[in-house]
Amino acid sequence: MDQETSEWTELLTRANQLFRATMHPARIQLPVEGTMPSLDNAAGWLNSPPLTSAELRGRVVLVQFWTYTCINWLRTLPYVRAWAERYQQHGLVVIGVHTPEFDFEHDLDNVRRSVKDLGVDYPVVVDNDYAIWSAFDNHYWPALYFVDAQGQIRHHRFGEGDDEQSEMVVQRLLSDAGAEGIDQSLVSVDAGGVEAAADWDSLWSPENYLGYQRTDNFASSDGAVLETPHVYEAPARLRLNHWALAGDWTVKRQAIVLNQAEGQIAYRFHARDLHLVMGPARRGSSVRFRVRIDNQPPGAAHGGDLDDRGDGILTDPRLYQLIRQPDSISDRTFEITFLDPGVQAYAFTFG
Repeated sequence: MDQETSEWTELLTRANQLFRATMHPARIQLPVEGTMPSLDNAAGWLNSPPLTSAELRGRVVLVQFWTYTCINWLRTLPYVRAWAERYQQHGLVVIGVHTPEFDFEHDLDNVRRSVKDLGVDYPVVVDNDYAIWSAFDNHYWPALYFVDAQGQIRHHRFGEGDDEQSEMVVQRLLSDAGAEGIDQSLVSVDAGGVEAAADWDSLWSPENYLGYQRTDNFASSDGAVLETPHVYEAPARLRLNHWALAGDWTVKRQAIVLNQAEGQIAYRFHARDLHLVMGPARRGSSVRFRVRIDNQPPGAAHGGDLDDRGDGILTDPRLYQLIRQPDSISDRTFEITFLDPGVQAYAFTFG
């Protein structure tokens, strides 16, 4: 690095530090947004015995609403996990409220397996009946609520992003509660897999559901036949962000269900990453699948849940990362063929 570049880098660093200082929560008001609702109506707890509001009084509490297939939540997890570890000794309690989106996310075994696989080791509230969601009047996955030591909500964050600001709010509330020796530097995470930050500049494809309740841009001829087995054909070409079926499928409210082997989903997308929320129709079964991108094996563009030939096996209901492109991003056609029947597919997400 030459001297001019070094001086420019130092100038940018100092400017960023100055901006952060002006935006630090210590310099702004954190209004009281209400009192933290009770957690007493939880369907169950993981990683902890039940926690009550009285037990939490005197501790700073970070409450995050999540559901385990949500890509937006998965990309916040590295930060929340790091905050739970770093600030626990200073009095922070992180509580994850798992409020399910899809039917299979109500299954406690599925939630328990995901908590283990994803390294979520802080307390988790199982909110299957949306009791806590409703008590907070929440509407988002993910959502963060920052609660001070007096049990008052002082800040919130909906969706992903603003991680530095969120961590500074935690530091501010801990300092207000009398915690000492807090390292004012911010955590640095090296997220990979589905937890890696999205490539926002190249992300031109929005989330899309496949069940008839919420889907957009379905392009198979004659449209969807609801709640009835039907043999579909995919068009020769798809417009960007349109999708189609081929083979024998049943289109249900939340998901599409494959009735016969060799069924296919095609999707025209523009993003670095492509994910599909899916699972076997029967617990304990597995479904083989094959992925192509522009009619070719994905090679280096394969995601973490298949190999470079495009081959993978579906075993549990969850989010599967199928494409992660290492090179320049353009409009591509994704195709997944299921070699066995009995798959349920719920939603495409991108990154």
